[in-house]
Amino acid sequence: MQFNDLLKMIVDRDGSDLYLSTGAPASMKIQGKLTVVSDRAYNAGEVKDIAYSIMDADQIAAFEKKPEMNLAISQSDIGRFRVNIFVQRGEVAMVIRVIKTEIPHFKDLGLPDILPQLVMEKRGLVLFVGATGSGKSTSLASLMDYRNSNSAGHIITIEDPIEFVHPHKKSIVNQREVGMDTDSYEDALQNTLRQAPDVILIGEIRSRETMEHALAFAETGHLCLSTLHANNSNQALDRIINFFPEDRHKQLFLDLSLNLRGIVSQRLVPTIDNKRAAAIEVLLGSPRVKDLIKKGSVEELKEVMKKSQNEGMKTFDTALYELYKEGKISLENALQNADSKNDLRLQIRLKEGTAETSAAEPIEDGQEQSDDHSTATAPASTQDQAAQTTKDETGEEHIAAADVADESPGLTLSLEPIELAVDMEAEEPEETIVTNPYAA
Repeated sequence: MQFNDLLKMIVDRDGSDLYLSTGAPASMKIQGKLTVVSDRAYNAGEVKDIAYSIMDADQIAAFEKKPEMNLAISQSDIGRFRVNIFVQRGEVAMVIRVIKTEIPHFKDLGLPDILPQLVMEKRGLVLFVGATGSGKSTSLASLMDYRNSNSAGHIITIEDPIEFVHPHKKSIVNQREVGMDTDSYEDALQNTLRQAPDVILIGEIRSRETMEHALAFAETGHLCLSTLHANNSNQALDRIINFFPEDRHKQLFLDLSLNLRGIVSQRLVPTIDNKRAAAIEVLLGSPRVKDLIKKGSVEELKEVMKKSQNEGMKTFDTALYELYKEGKISLENALQNADSKNDLRLQIRLKEGTAETSAAEPIEDGQEQSDDHSTATAPASTQDQAAQTTKDETGEEHIAAADVADESPGLTLSLEPIELAVDMEAEEPEETIVTNPYAA
């Protein structure tokens, strides 16, 4: 199968990535699943021939000196692709990613309504984070298009490579590709402020130097947007802090508290109809969030997000619950992608009033369970006592309170054990105390 045939196939099948490697057949990632699309493995040298056919002489020379190459290619009547060429076990390999030429509307992507407001900010730092292939670049492009359509100004993007091509709408959009329009991120970023931008989009923050530029742009009155590889907001902040030596952490927390407008974290979750839906966590720069970041109390941010949904914030577990409630994803996939399976189970129980997750996969060994959501467990001897029946002098049986609780459909679990007084013997004045953690 020819290279162009593979490119056409991945576009037609709505795939995301094409993998070419010596000793393996051509494979594609379609809806997040790897699929073999050829019955013949590549022989030694075949992938190298394909790679060299799409590079010019300068790129080939650079690749032979340093065996890493990133470039974008366009094939007429097929589409645009981002290509990474590298060497593994002495042989050239390639990963080709499809670049969607049509910028989707943010509503079609299922993005929260707060995000368009976020990209209309006059100044500050907004980060989109997620794993490779999580759709963060697509979401960012969609929101950038919203800004371009609704606000006049000058937008500069610095990307490696350019993925989505933005036409000039209300704003002038100048897109610079590293390796083609500028030698490096560093060169482009050093000259950006001289180009009088209103919005600066940095394709990806990979280093301390790039992070310093992003903060400097925000501090000087510009809106800076960028992406970062991290799983959630807390991890994103940890990565940023770890770019810098420890003696700069205090100042960095202060700078972030003053300039951070939001962190948007994204994961793509398989849907019931074999597609994928975006689960999105949103952390906004509210006064409480700014105060916690200034103090370096990153671990407390998740609790703030849980309690600030009315402001537009959202945790991953809440986003997954909403997708599950809407019937888009299964309970199994929701739990697999949750930050805390226990928190998500509890959220489903509390909001739906059912025990439908009780038979779900058990708590994994070593998994943390927060004190706020733990279920109190009575000692075994007390539970045995609560489960027994007793007889009075007439021989009539009395069912213990625990059995009643089990049979009552309207009861829910209590976090605090309570004490119930049960008259065990009618003739004795003393009461026997039965501790029952499961009574409502």
